[in-house]
Amino acid sequence: MADTQETLVMGILNVTPDSFADGGRHFSLNDAVARAEAMVAEGVNIIDVGGESTRPGSSRISADEESARVIPVIEAIKELGATISIDTTRAEIAKEAIAKGASIVNDISGGLQDSAMVKVLSSHPEVQYIAMHWRGESKDMQSRAIYKDVVREVREELEARAFALVEAGISPDQLILDPGIGFAKTSEHNWELLRNIDRIQLLGYPVLVGVSRKRFLGELLGGAEPDQRDDASVAITTELARKGIWGVRTHSVKPHVDAIKVVKELYR
Repeated sequence: MADTQETLVMGILNVTPDSFADGGRHFSLNDAVARAEAMVAEGVNIIDVGGESTRPGSSRISADEESARVIPVIEAIKELGATISIDTTRAEIAKEAIAKGASIVNDISGGLQDSAMVKVLSSHPEVQYIAMHWRGESKDMQSRAIYKDVVREVREELEARAFALVEAGISPDQLILDPGIGFAKTSEHNWELLRNIDRIQLLGYPVLVGVSRKRFLGELLGGAEPDQRDDASVAITTELARKGIWGVRTHSVKPHVDAIKVVKELYR
């Protein structure tokens, strides 16, 4: 096991009607707060609040709608004790969320969707910034899943993006990288990246991985629906924890927390 801190569990709190695995379940403020409270009770480290679905094929919502979905939730859960992350590609939403208590910005576009994002983060050096490998918007990203060597190309593109962000004013200490499992990737691309995640770790930044309930797991399991993919998701978390990954982004919390505890005990 890599010599690093215990892998963190980032719990997904989708305040959306249409996310692929749990759309609508936590759309109301009361339901969102109840889910956040449950995640905290199960040992979550970070709650990632998102108001816009990024599933393949999804379309964008307005900034006003996104703000109306996420900001009341952040205000309502900031005293629960977990670190709050805002899942957004918009600088104005990130800025508003930080003001209300978010201390991580999780941007699937790595600042490519909104050039003002860099200014927001460089003005808040205390806030961590997760930059994901991204090749375009959800509505057509799968058409960009073309690689000769997916691990090498994702690594190089992430490295170039990290360099550009640092050059633009974001501190290297703020940066966390995400290989973007399922984003402009086929199932085999996803597996190749997971098999070689250590090559992404060698870039020298903390690495977040999100595989929870994703389609490539359903394909492996003979067409299992999203809710039937949790055991497979936990299996991947176990291996990632063994490799010392910084964090995993998940829908369920307790099974992942437990798996990480087991790995820590086995390899201590």
